[in-house]
Amino acid sequence: MPRQTRVTPLRRAAAFFEGGGQRIFHDDVLTTNCLPAKSVDLIVTSPPYNVEIAYASHDDRTPYEEYLEFTGRWLKRCHEMARDDGRICLNIPLDKNKGGQQSVYADITGLAKQVGWKYHSTIIWNEQNISRRTAWGSWLSASAPFVIAPVETIVVLYKTVWKKTSGSQKSDISRDEFLEWTNGMWTFNGESKKRIGHPAPFPLELPRRCIKLFSYVGDVIVDPFCGSGSTLVAAALVGRRGVGIEIDAGYCDLAARRVADILVNDAAAG
Repeated sequence: MPRQTRVTPLRRAAAFFEGGGQRIFHDDVLTTNCLPAKSVDLIVTSPPYNVEIAYASHDDRTPYEEYLEFTGRWLKRCHEMARDDGRICLNIPLDKNKGGQQSVYADITGLAKQVGWKYHSTIIWNEQNISRRTAWGSWLSASAPFVIAPVETIVVLYKTVWKKTSGSQKSDISRDEFLEWTNGMWTFNGESKKRIGHPAPFPLELPRRCIKLFSYVGDVIVDPFCGSGSTLVAAALVGRRGVGIEIDAGYCDLAARRVADILVNDAAAG
């Protein structure tokens, strides 16, 4: 009789932080086992832009081809995590000129479709940061001017079907919010690096709008590049379960403190 081999179940990663329906994992989205397949309702994230930002644990200056290869890999992992009616809101640049002009939005959107995501729409985020420009190419000359749009994009994609059938079926978006946010031009300011303590934070308003517009109360919201934790803070504020994945322990700690502050304030208010 052949000898039977006992298979030991894979242990899931322990959370760096857990409380109030929010969990943070000090882990890598490419290799993490913190979430089972087909368990995520909505992913809201702003991945590294590859524009030489001084992250503590990530090299943000790699050849563009390597950057796109990395992007395709993590988009595929997120696709595996998503439910069949799962969605992703992807905050990325329209383009970039640092290190050479690149059509970032077009390239990443194409990659997302290649790994299985289906395209729904694009929201233009008018960050109003044109005053921060320092690169003009050629000044007052047609020789080599740079054209830089003061906007970013939020690409909205879905896994298999757009119509959402899972979850609580309970929306908490107001009439005015719905009318304003279904207009594909969102105007609000960016976030202060100094105030948050992270080199590339996005404002709380961005994940808050995405979460309320594209998920139900109680849904599972994931940010695979958790950073300072803005997505989880927003999830905590609007009654969703949040999961953040972050490779840097210092940023995990920052995100945990921000989420804990929200939970303490909510408890005090209650």
